[in-house]
Amino acid sequence: MKVTPSIHAIRHSFRIPIGPGMNLDRFVYSYLVYGNTITLIDTGVAGCEKEIFESIRSTGRDPSEIALIVLTHSHPDHIGAARAIRQMTGCSIAAHTAERSWIEDIGLQNRDRPVPGFATLVGGPVQVDHELVDGDTIEPDETRAGEMLVFHTPGHSKGSVSLFLHREGALVSGDAVPVAGDLPVYDDAAASVKSIKRLRGISSIRVLLSSWDEPRAGDAAYRQMDSALEYLQKIHEAVLASAGDGSPDPIVLAQRTAAALGLPPRVVNPLLARTFAANLKVRNKKNLLADF
Repeated sequence: MKVTPSIHAIRHSFRIPIGPGMNLDRFVYSYLVYGNTITLIDTGVAGCEKEIFESIRSTGRDPSEIALIVLTHSHPDHIGAARAIRQMTGCSIAAHTAERSWIEDIGLQNRDRPVPGFATLVGGPVQVDHELVDGDTIEPDETRAGEMLVFHTPGHSKGSVSLFLHREGALVSGDAVPVAGDLPVYDDAAASVKSIKRLRGISSIRVLLSSWDEPRAGDAAYRQMDSALEYLQKIHEAVLASAGDGSPDPIVLAQRTAAALGLPPRVVNPLLARTFAANLKVRNKKNLLADF
């Protein structure tokens, strides 16, 4: 799907096994930035290289033109096909310094942050060639989108980055902007709020390109970020109410909080429990939006 003159979006559908005979249907976006060569932002899960290559061919280009993959962070639905694409094209890989260890050692990631079906979602480790930090610029050659400005947007993960392609007003936010009512995933509630507020402060966004949401153009991009902030506050209040004055078992806390938010019981797992528990680190802050 063409979203700007030089940016194409690819929606990847996949399933996460969450129990015997039970799967969670998910999707994630990756983005192609066309110039003399092709820059790919995120790769989907293992096997998504087929969709990416087919999409490139459908536009009259060749997958061998992929020169750079930028990974917004190290989670399975973003790095899953990176190894296969690297092997097929010889492209370079760029990611934030704080994500490098989990990209290059997927066993370490799986131990530190177990995800159901991890082995089926990630095609293998891949070496990071370029470490990104806040304020860096990436300059794909002769692309109409121009240079990409790197924003370090932690919260969802320590080294999450967003990319602003200023000529086309396109903000690629990875998973930094949660979708209200959807399954929340973050490690740091306060950092998530700060990151969204920082992105919300960019005055020239014409289209918001998230990983877990459809492209949002014009004012809808800013409304989506406002909605994300409100959702984080709603989650925070639900966690604090569910925890009370104590420190309940993380899974029990997740069950109570999910029920309060209207999330189905089947989505409660250690990863969701980890997300909700992150709010307890700032339980003295009742209003995240005002305090951060």
